[in-house]
Amino acid sequence: MSIDDTMLRQYGGEPQHETEYSEPTHSINSNDIVDWNTFSQILGMDEDPDDHDFSKMIIEDYYEQADSTFLQMDQALESRDLSLLSSLGHFLKGSSASLGLSKVQLSCEKIQHFGAHKDETGAVSIPDDEQCLENVRTTLLQAKGDYNEAKEWLSNFFAK
Repeated sequence: MSIDDTMLRQYGGEPQHETEYSEPTHSINSNDIVDWNTFSQILGMDEDPDDHDFSKMIIEDYYEQADSTFLQMDQALESRDLSLLSSLGHFLKGSSASLGLSKVQLSCEKIQHFGAHKDETGAVSIPDDEQCLENVRTTLLQAKGDYNEAKEWLSNFFAK
């Protein structure tokens, strides 16, 4: 199950208050890593705007999901299963998008396309399995780096 509206409702439903959050400043520029509009909607679901228990729980669930998905991607790459790579890319793209983790979302979207024998935009067919696998291999490394960068940003945010 991806972290989407259904999962958000499972954890507590609609936002409990109308607190407006301003984008924090950290050493890592959030513009590239996090879509603040989306992420602030997650924060808006916290019962107490000073205590982010709900949003932290969602992020922790995402970490478990992402770690597991990256492991599955590694295994699918090793077994050369492009179809599974496309599916896993799609899955993690959606989870990342629902939290506003833009860079991870974009990298996973590319993996989805490469696994479906397409270029990174999804517009041009690439019939060569080897080329698609190499594209996934390179992009998977990028996605993991993007994920680690997002984790660092989130860790800094919640450390406040």
